[in-house]
Amino acid sequence: MSKPLEDQEYSGEHSKGAWKKIIKTALNHKKVLTAMFIAVFMTVALNISLPLLNKYSISHYFENTNPNRFDNVNIIIVVYICFAIGYFVSIFLYVRAAGIMEARVSYDLRKEAYEKLQKLSFSYFDRTAQGWIMARMTSDARTLSNIISWGFVDILWGGLLMISILIVLLIQNPLLALIVILLTPIMLGFTIVVRKKVLYYYRKAKKINSEVTASFNEGFLGSKATKSLVIEDNNKLEFNERVRNYRVHSLKAGKIGATFGPVVFILGYLGVASILYAGGKIILDEVKIFGHLMTISSLYLFVDYTIQFFDPVMQVSRVIGDFQQAQASAERIVSLIEQEVEIVDSPEVIEKYGTIFEPKIENYEDINGEIEFKDVTFKYSYGEEVLKDFNLHIKAGQSVAIVGHTGSGKSTIVNLICRFYEPTKGNILIDGKDYKERSLGWLHSKLGYVLQSPQLFSGSIMENIRYGRLDATDEEVIEVAKLVNAHEFISRLDDKYNSEVGEGGNKLSLGERQLISFARAIITNPRILVLDEATSSIDTKTELVIQNAIGKVLKGRTSFVIAHRLSTIVNSDLILVLDKGVVVESGSHQELLSKRGHYFELYLNQFKREKEDLLINN
Repeated sequence: MSKPLEDQEYSGEHSKGAWKKIIKTALNHKKVLTAMFIAVFMTVALNISLPLLNKYSISHYFENTNPNRFDNVNIIIVVYICFAIGYFVSIFLYVRAAGIMEARVSYDLRKEAYEKLQKLSFSYFDRTAQGWIMARMTSDARTLSNIISWGFVDILWGGLLMISILIVLLIQNPLLALIVILLTPIMLGFTIVVRKKVLYYYRKAKKINSEVTASFNEGFLGSKATKSLVIEDNNKLEFNERVRNYRVHSLKAGKIGATFGPVVFILGYLGVASILYAGGKIILDEVKIFGHLMTISSLYLFVDYTIQFFDPVMQVSRVIGDFQQAQASAERIVSLIEQEVEIVDSPEVIEKYGTIFEPKIENYEDINGEIEFKDVTFKYSYGEEVLKDFNLHIKAGQSVAIVGHTGSGKSTIVNLICRFYEPTKGNILIDGKDYKERSLGWLHSKLGYVLQSPQLFSGSIMENIRYGRLDATDEEVIEVAKLVNAHEFISRLDDKYNSEVGEGGNKLSLGERQLISFARAIITNPRILVLDEATSSIDTKTELVIQNAIGKVLKGRTSFVIAHRLSTIVNSDLILVLDKGVVVESGSHQELLSKRGHYFELYLNQFKREKEDLLINN
């Protein structure tokens, strides 16, 4: 059985690849990066130069006894003002550029991930939790854009400043510089040792965060079921357990990561204390370095640089901790962006028909609707074979009903026709040609699909029907609404076709949502129409309304009706009775009843149940 995508770890040797992808995204904005780097170099130059200016001031105005030493004080004041202006410009440039970079990287990652979601096959959404996807698109994208914009530049600033300080210290006094050099690998070693543990717990926390997000989503969607089943307390306990696990792993990562700052802080000021002790002893003992005595101003320079040196070390340590947390996000969002699309068109098909995002509609052929399954075998990646050596021939314009028990393969057949999945073996022909020789966009533009549970989008009724064909006029939308018998109830609404349907269509009844969904499918004028138990969840009155509409719109189209209520398919040209992926009976309604076989038993049992329900209700 295939492992759900949200349980698969994208780590180890893939970590470098994840960061490579993220950095490549940032490199697309070269102008902003250039501005960030200029700001960093300006800041480092100012950080290195200011202690030298301070040393000169101390030496010139306090160690020097020349009575004319204050003659150039105005020049020094102007220089200090220039430093202040320089800091203002560099920091403003840095913050502005980093903010722009954060917004653009976040946009790029979410855009690329969302585009991939549009391309991914139906099977991906079958086995991937919504919470997993939502976490990638929100918190992970935000974490990565933050670390890319601020973290990388902080590391660049810290690295350049430390290298520059070491060079100046070695030039000034190699003996004292050795103290700083010896402390540096200790800090880096400590960082490397802690890194793996922090990353381990952050990965665990990120995974659990996806489960928490999924729980939120399920809680919203299943609120009515929760209330009616009185399982609020059970849901609370399950949610609390997930949140507790998230807290445990986050706290462990936080506690380990919290050791970075204090340890680096202690080591840094041990270095300062060591330099003060050694430098003070050199001054008192009048030890010459390179033939020169060490002065108070030189000792100040060392202390200032040492404090400056360990400040970026602490900053880099913090950023490394952020990177450890962000690495889990990088791995997981890149795993989504680089997720392989299972159903793709061949290069030859793309060259002729284009892609989903750039279709060559002028090359789309018309379709009659003849469909043939030739020795089709199919199995889901997580289960056994559903169809084996399946053969079926449907004439153009024929209405086909598919019935059978749960798991018999009804939905599999229509999913294969719609190319939501592809045969494991064998071929599916449309108008005598393998449908893989034409594009997905071509096929789906010729299809109409009405689900058992209608999915409407936030917006007006007009907009929801027009989603079927975005260039449809208002008149065409109204015409198709009349065709499916939806115009009557729409006309009773205050805002008519401009009425808002609410989130998921919650302002409308289930039957009204189904009529709009039906209109949306028909406005494309599809040559192949699939009704997947489209009337099983609605009341009898609305079912009659839809049945009258079905009778009108199925004429001249090849249609597939997966039926729960057999009364809705009595007029179908062909009825297929499936059992474990095999057609055990086929024929018209009357032909199948006369055989007194599987269909007869299904029809008789359903008739008895409906009669019993009627007696109970009365």
